[in-house]
Amino acid sequence: MNLSLRKVALAAGCLMFAGQLLAEPKRPECIAPAAPGGGFDLTCKLAQSALVNEKLLTKPMRVTYMPGGVGAVAYNAVVAQRPADAGTLVAWSSGSLLNLAQGKFGRFDENAVRWLAAVGTSYGAIAVKSDSPYKNLDDLVQALKKDPGSVVIGSGGTVGSQDWMQTALIAKAAGIDPRKLRYVALEGGGEIATALLGGHIQVGSTDISDSMPHIQSGDMRLLAVFAEKRLDEPEMKDIPTAREQGYEIVWPVVRGFYLGPKVSDEDYAWWKNAFDKLLASEDFAKLRDQRELFPFAMTGPELDTYVKKQVADYKMLAKEFGLVQ
Repeated sequence: MNLSLRKVALAAGCLMFAGQLLAEPKRPECIAPAAPGGGFDLTCKLAQSALVNEKLLTKPMRVTYMPGGVGAVAYNAVVAQRPADAGTLVAWSSGSLLNLAQGKFGRFDENAVRWLAAVGTSYGAIAVKSDSPYKNLDDLVQALKKDPGSVVIGSGGTVGSQDWMQTALIAKAAGIDPRKLRYVALEGGGEIATALLGGHIQVGSTDISDSMPHIQSGDMRLLAVFAEKRLDEPEMKDIPTAREQGYEIVWPVVRGFYLGPKVSDEDYAWWKNAFDKLLASEDFAKLRDQRELFPFAMTGPELDTYVKKQVADYKMLAKEFGLVQ
């Protein structure tokens, strides 16, 4: 065999070996760490559809639900029980990072998993039923000033959660002690919407992507969205920001996926490559838009750096509210 043929054979062998290493995961699964119907569910189902549409997976991932602690149960289960399972993705959001910053995920911190991809962002929002007496953010603030305990607010998670933080920032801006507000802790956006529409709470601290189906049906209204400016979508353009109502609050809700800590570099690379292709696709951009998410694309080491910085920033915010020492 001459030298050039040997080079071709060697290259072919390397490609075959790489193909074996970077094989499609068997029995892929996406864990939504909350009850069905909220943002984690939305995130998993976005990837479920998109990975098959782009022919990156030959069959759809299963979507399973593991509620508890707004992500804590799933985080602990994957790290402790399924650390090397290459087929298991878990959805995360900015709220997950805020909880990690406060030590709410138990003995595991932000270094315990392999951060894989961020696929889009939503924004926090304050929701009410369509017949609510609160017509804007100031109506709500005036009611809270008069009697902070008179308004029942539903939030995903307990004191210190992302949803709690949104209303705490409003309270702080209005000179109200956030700890005097009356909260009902719920497990994600799906439960918040159910409780709000059922009359069990009067206000939902949630995010816009969870809320839009109920806004479009006419059952709910948003008093404010925590974006820098009004969102440039036909069904969102009339929703006022908190900023324009005099409350300087911006709260993006980034959404993505992580893998267990012992997933091999080869399997991690397969998933990273798949999401890099996905995030560059115009078809994916359309799917993301249909699910009321806005562009935010990051994978691999860049995402890992972003996550660690966000957790550090959230720790400072949590200290400001006396949530951590």
